[in-house]
Amino acid sequence: MRILLAGATGAVGTPLTRALLETGHEVVALTRRRGGAPAGTAELVGDALDRDRLLAAVRAMTAEAVIHQLTALKKAPMRHRDLAATNRLRTEGTANLLAAARVLGARRFITQSNLFGYGYGNLGEHVLTERDTFGQGGYGRFDQHIAALRSTEQQTFHAEGIDGVALRYGAFYGARGDHTIAMLKQGKLPVPQGGPISLVHVEDAAAATVAALEHGRGGEAYNIVDNEPAPWRDFFRTAAAHLGAPPPKSLPGWVLRPIPLLHAVMTGSYRLSNAKAAAKLGWTPSMPTFREGIAAIRA
Repeated sequence: MRILLAGATGAVGTPLTRALLETGHEVVALTRRRGGAPAGTAELVGDALDRDRLLAAVRAMTAEAVIHQLTALKKAPMRHRDLAATNRLRTEGTANLLAAARVLGARRFITQSNLFGYGYGNLGEHVLTERDTFGQGGYGRFDQHIAALRSTEQQTFHAEGIDGVALRYGAFYGARGDHTIAMLKQGKLPVPQGGPISLVHVEDAAAATVAALEHGRGGEAYNIVDNEPAPWRDFFRTAAAHLGAPPPKSLPGWVLRPIPLLHAVMTGSYRLSNAKAAAKLGWTPSMPTFREGIAAIRA
């Protein structure tokens, strides 16, 4: 297929671009500045938040699919305001990219969603599937982030004439230049004991996105996570041992309460099932737990 990829240089977009090219797809990378597209892709200069400019840029083009992997995150968000620009990309950006998809004649649209649409904090021991409630408020200031995830999914599912698929990724790790790994190596990353969280290595997230592009059913969401939810403390202690870094210091969870977003992400409990993606997309993670993923980071 010929694919317009928004977010080709991001944490998932970078391995996704490579995976798409390796499987024979043609990639047109949306970039806000000339010369910003990855090697091997065609370049389209435009801004997902500038509707007129975007639609003008795609007017003379065609594509079979659009993939929305845009965020405004250079590092893991810690405070509510850190997600404000990304929330716009999930609301306004999705609407504009869907409009571009219609101009392009695209029949397929894949959007990036994530596990936090199920809620924030301790979600209990229940393993969440795509049948569980998603995008429901009731979490105070966190509701703005949940609403943005609900928006990108609902717009994608109900776009007329387009088969829209949402991928509910777990917490990413393994991206090149991950600042948390750099902090860990420097002994500057204390971690609290929290509940387990479903993770996914960015290479596996990219492979799942290709699978969804080729096999996903319109109007449906898929959890994209590895096989074993794990506490952040276990993840970073294992990473430190593999990377020859000092063991991270323990941090009481209550210390993070003045930073509610960070506290919820680091100490909450988020268990997701990937059974639907395995059954319907034919995708299973090549790194089934964080242990294999950390070994890949070391390599």
